[in-house]
Amino acid sequence: MDENKFFHPETLKRISRLDLRARHVVDGFLSGLHKSRHFGNSVEFRQHRQYVPGDDLRIVDWKIWAKQDRLYVKQYEVDTNMRVTLLVDVSQSMRFGDGAMNKYDYACTIAASLAYLAIKQQDAVGCITFDKDSKSILPSKMKQSHLVAIADRMLRSKPEKEVGVKVSGDVGEVELAELLENIKGSQPNIEDAMREAAEAIRSNSLVVILSDLLIQREGFFKGLRYLRSRGHDVLVLHVMDDLEIDFTLGGPTRFEGLEIPVQIRCDPRMLRDGYIKAVNQYLEEVKQGCSKLMCDYSLFRTASPLDAAIAAYLSRRNNLVKNTRSARR
Repeated sequence: MDENKFFHPETLKRISRLDLRARHVVDGFLSGLHKSRHFGNSVEFRQHRQYVPGDDLRIVDWKIWAKQDRLYVKQYEVDTNMRVTLLVDVSQSMRFGDGAMNKYDYACTIAASLAYLAIKQQDAVGCITFDKDSKSILPSKMKQSHLVAIADRMLRSKPEKEVGVKVSGDVGEVELAELLENIKGSQPNIEDAMREAAEAIRSNSLVVILSDLLIQREGFFKGLRYLRSRGHDVLVLHVMDDLEIDFTLGGPTRFEGLEIPVQIRCDPRMLRDGYIKAVNQYLEEVKQGCSKLMCDYSLFRTASPLDAAIAAYLSRRNNLVKNTRSARR
């Protein structure tokens, strides 16, 4: 088994100087790169508060006392670790791909790169694979050897073609209108999986969701709302194949379902306009839904070079974090 499959050297080199930072304050237990909710000793002053009996005299601001004859103590922000949990979708639809990597391989490479970066900056990383429920939970650790464990877990959780679902010839063929009418009910609902993950993660962590989001959106948004209610900073990294977005197929084509045992035959050229409109509406719905819940959303197309895509995303996110902090001051 190749544990290094998802660690692309060019990607790791490109992002090595970028920091993965939480937008919201996070709790931790060691000295790291991220701001904590707690006060203590640090190089960054935050505020004064009035002295109360029992306070350490070493943190009294004697200059204020000399001017106002009142005792105030200085409070500083404490640097802390961040706990990162990677939620990786292992549903059947993640097997789809028309390029060098399918959606699952692409998502896992992003996950492995972020894990590498987080551990490099002394943050703890865990991994949870999910479908309709949590399939595997790997607790957060900050050891370098934990990277191999994360890669191994993702390889073992790789979605395989389900045994017993065979479609050949005309068996299982349905009319397109019939399929579209019932397609919503066939989409997996991952609300329970996200709730299980939230229960397993320490509060005030950074949660990174990597999925194609071909799911029931109502349940997905409920799951996001639950994660946010527990104080987690949530990143939604939406991985899609270019063919799914651009629909550039031509000529009579047979489509086989990955998660439902059906086939449809049609001419994609006759459906393209309607399909593109529906996909754009779907993407906007997901993006707006994440924004309303204050979750950071980004679309990754599998044809995009991984190193450039991840570097651009982290650079944008770091700028957003800096601007958010500046606005608070």
